[in-house]
Formats: sequence, structure tokens, C-alpha cells
Amino acid sequence: MQLYNTLSRKKEEFKPIKEGEVLFYQCGPTVYWTQHIGNLRASTLADLIYRSFLYNNYKIKFARNYTDVGHLVSDGDTGEDKMEKGVKREGLSPAEIANKYIKIFEDDNKDLNNNEPDFKPRATEYVKEMQDMVQVLVNKGFAYITPLAIYFDISKTKNYTELSGQKLEENRSGAGTGEIEDPEKRNSADFAIWFFRAGTHENAIQYWPSPFTSPLVENGNGFPGWHIECSAMSKALLGDTLDVHMGGIEHVPVHHTNEIAQSESANGVPLSNYWLHNEHLMVNSGKMSKSEGTAFSLAEIKEKGFNPLALRYFFLQAHYRSKQNFTWEALQAAQTGLDRLINNISSLGTVVGEINEEFKNKFLNVISDDFNTPQALAIVQELLKSDLTNEIKLATILDFDKVLGLDIEKTIKNSGEQKQIPENIQILLDERKLARENKDYKKADELRDQITALGFEVKDK
Repeated sequence: MQLYNTLSRKKEEFKPIKEGEVLFYQCGPTVYWTQHIGNLRASTLADLIYRSFLYNNYKIKFARNYTDVGHLVSDGDTGEDKMEKGVKREGLSPAEIANKYIKIFEDDNKDLNNNEPDFKPRATEYVKEMQDMVQVLVNKGFAYITPLAIYFDISKTKNYTELSGQKLEENRSGAGTGEIEDPEKRNSADFAIWFFRAGTHENAIQYWPSPFTSPLVENGNGFPGWHIECSAMSKALLGDTLDVHMGGIEHVPVHHTNEIAQSESANGVPLSNYWLHNEHLMVNSGKMSKSEGTAFSLAEIKEKGFNPLALRYFFLQAHYRSKQNFTWEALQAAQTGLDRLINNISSLGTVVGEINEEFKNKFLNVISDDFNTPQALAIVQELLKSDLTNEIKLATILDFDKVLGLDIEKTIKNSGEQKQIPENIQILLDERKLARENKDYKKADELRDQITALGFEVKDK
């Protein structure tokens, strides 16, 4: 397999730490809000990579975390904790906010046919491990304590900006750090690995006692910085060095740069051998924005009548390292394309033959070349147009779906089932049809509402 490694800026042959196994970590969501479809693209692309490793006969241990404390509104060390922002917005406890939005996220991933990670750690469950890593960094001289926080001293590391390849002042430009709020902070780019419950955080809702001391708080009370969380959780679950670490491209200049600095300083070994980063999902060629109403959720996709798997099919049409532009027209085209694909596969019958090795090797080669899904979809079309028997085509496409994850076998089965319309519903349908013919649209709408209330949906086409 060939993977594009952000660290080396080139494709490299994948060589696992342990033969036949992959240790895979993805930075997961901060669970204070419903995740928009850009976040869901990231989890779907991680699922694609997970499936591709399985298709290449690797065993895989996959961890994706939930950030439920410590992620401030800026990616630097200023601003409000995002979880506390959710608490104020909804009047729930931090745990209730986390539970609510984790459930929505996991339900959305299920709708998109994404596999569950093997590990789903919450940051609040690993505070002790985070404190242990902070203590190691302090003991080794990589971190220093002020009355307000414990900071990682970036001047003590070599190649701090190696991942981003930028000058330091450029590397921090996306951090939104603003003014330095701690006068005892040595360098503006030093980042907090533990916040004391003091200063701007003296009213923090979530905090824990710690072995660290500050003249401003009792028992070292405070909470972990965002960056230390992933370092501690990945170490606890997968070990000091990962095979693959994945995240969004926005994580390169700050979050992943800081993860590398603190993990490698604490552990003395590389944090990850391969760094994969997915590009952004755009909306109408612009950035997704809650304020502009373009941070669409999967619920909104479903409300408009789209199959969630049409969104997955849309995601597969672009390479994970390429920006992708979402429009409703593009999603409709994806829905049409998926429906056409399912219809073509349905026409092959139900008898499953032998997998065609020539097409399987073609598919395997493009998936193994940095997970090239657009090319993989092209091979599916090439297979359907080939002179192979229907039985062989069906077997081969079902094999490809182990990676594509379009749930083709189940979808074909469901599309072939005839749904019996109950007599009471049919009577309402007939009445509505008559009302429409008489141009009594008010009555037609009332009848539609009655049908909907009984669990059925009417679409006029």
C-alpha cells in the first residue's frame, strides 16, 4: 500500500510496526454540538481507510476519541471551553451535553454505514493518564508551571514545525491565540497542557484535583489542555507509536504539531509513522458556517428526502486529500447516480458466482494507492459494462462493497421487496387523489397529513 505522509510530503510504502497489524488513531469530534456533514465526511473517509486496510488483509485497531473537556473556542489557549458553551446554551450538565451529541454523531455514522471504532475514549475518562504525561514533561524540563497553567515549552524541542513545514509565526496563524493572557508564559507559541481553575477559568464547571501546585487554587484543581488529550489517549489505547494518525487538514499547524511535540518529548519515540489529513468539505465553494446556515447536518439531508448513503456515495467521488464542494444539486446527482448503480446491479439477478480476479486486482491497486475512491468507482462502472456473466459481476461488486460501504446487498434486497399498502391508507390515498383532481388542495394537504401521521409518506412525482 502507498500512503501520502503529510510529515514527509510524499507517498510512501506502508510498513506497519507489527507485520499484518495496523494501529490507527483519528482525532474525533468535540461533542458540544451536532456534527455537520463536513465532520461526517472525515469519519466516513476514516471508515474508507479502515475498510481498505481490512481489504488488504490487515488486522486493525482503530481508536477515535470524543473531546468532552478542554477544547477552547480558539485552538490556542484563550476563550471559553466549548463544552461549557453548550451547557450555557441548553441548560444541561456537561455529561448530558456529551451524551446527547455523541448519540447523534453515532446514529449519523450508522446511517452512513461507517464501522464503529474499536475504541471510543472520552477525554474525561483519561484525566489521570493526561496528568501522568504532564508530570513526565515537567520532570524532563519540557514544561513549566505558572499560577494559571502548565505550558509546554516549544523552545526545548527540535523541528517543532516539521509537520506543517511553516515558519513558526505562520504555523500559529490559525490558532486564534489573541493576546497572551498569562504574563508568565515564556513564548507566545507555548501551549497549555494543564489549566488551573484560576484567572479566566476560575469558574470552570469541569475540573479535577491534580498533583500540580498553584498559589491560586487548592489541590491543583484544573482541567487538561486539548492537545494533551489525544497524546494520552492514543498512548493508553494503542501504545507510544502509532502506524497511522489521521485528522482534518486544519489540525496540521496547531493540534497535530503540538501532539507530536509533547508525545515525542514524553515518550522518546515517534508518535506516528504516517500522518494522513483529509481536506475540507466546502459549501457552494465557501466554508461551512453555522452563522450563515451552511453547516448542514445529516438530519437536514434526510429531511429533504435524501438517502444517507447518497451522501456517502458523494463523498466517495472525491479523493480524501482533495477539497470537495457540496451543493444540493451535487447531492441530487449523487442520489441519482447511486439509484442508477443499484438498479444496474439489481438487474444482474440474485445468483452470486466467482469473484473475477482481474477486476479485483485493478480495484485493489487503486484502493491501495492512497485510497483512490474516484478510480475505484470508475472500475465498478467498467465491470458493469464488461462481457462477464451477471453472476461474476455481482460477486465482484459485492466484494468491492467491502471497501465502498454502500451496503449494496441489503439495498438490493430492500428495493426488491414489495410493500403492501394497508386498506385504510389506500382509502386515504384514493380520497386525496380525488381531491387533487378537483383542485381541492387544502383537503389534499389535510389527507397527506393524516397519512403521514399513520407512518407513511406521499411523494407527488
